[in-house]
Amino acid sequence: MSLTVVSAGPLTLVQDDGRPGLASQGVGPSGAFDRRATHQARAVVGDAGRGTAVLEALGGGLVLRADADHTLCVTGAVGPLHVDTTPVDHGRPLRLRAGQLLHVGDPVVGLRTYVAVAGGLDVPPTLGSRSSDVLARLGPDPLADGDVLDVGTPRPLPDTLPVPALLTPGTTTVDVVLGPRDDWFTRASLAGLLGTAWTVSARSDRIGVRLDGLPLERAVDGELASEPVVRGSVQVTSAGLPVVLGPDHPVTGGYPVVGVVTADGVDRLAQVRPGETVRFRRAPGP
Repeated sequence: MSLTVVSAGPLTLVQDDGRPGLASQGVGPSGAFDRRATHQARAVVGDAGRGTAVLEALGGGLVLRADADHTLCVTGAVGPLHVDTTPVDHGRPLRLRAGQLLHVGDPVVGLRTYVAVAGGLDVPPTLGSRSSDVLARLGPDPLADGDVLDVGTPRPLPDTLPVPALLTPGTTTVDVVLGPRDDWFTRASLAGLLGTAWTVSARSDRIGVRLDGLPLERAVDGELASEPVVRGSVQVTSAGLPVVLGPDHPVTGGYPVVGVVTADGVDRLAQVRPGETVRFRRAPGP
């Protein structure tokens, strides 16, 4: 049982839950950028809790051909979907018969589309994960036209409700916990971090979401020794601009981390497009 990649689109990667716990060996976590969308797609096709591999497609243009009968689900970014020439719905189980094509069009809202197939993608794991890490170049290569993807054994489909599309265009507000290096910045800069409408840079990728705006002023000069960083860390570059680290971030960094975006916030940042606006909001206390 397999799927053939007729068109890979701009960048389509195999992703699962990543490689947590290997930072001491210099290996980052990687994994799907929008974890919520990944879990939703798996649940619809009967793979909830299995950690199976899915496809993460940047933009549109992905076309898959079924080499056997498969059930798929598409979540994340919202755009036109067709089986052959018939429009189909986002967030619902899609039956793809042998020889039929699934077309993923350009997103209208959001940036990354997730395609789960019942049974999961059965590609060889690297260090216990099937995720593609674009920084470390671990795991499967980005998909190319003509690639054939083996599929695992499916489970019976559950009775699930359709997955709602929760994305909205415009401003994305994410919660952030300040620290550990917020004392390296002036009070005015911290107020600016939380009060500024930041613009998503076109240089953003899975390593980090780069933001443009009024630079943050340091209260502490000098270099910072490299220290561990986690997914969602808000590093402030030498230019004073925030970068929210994504799933393929390095395990250490030399820029001060002014705060850490919550897990839900990082999922939302996976879907922001260049030119859109991001705001930070102080996360509520326990």
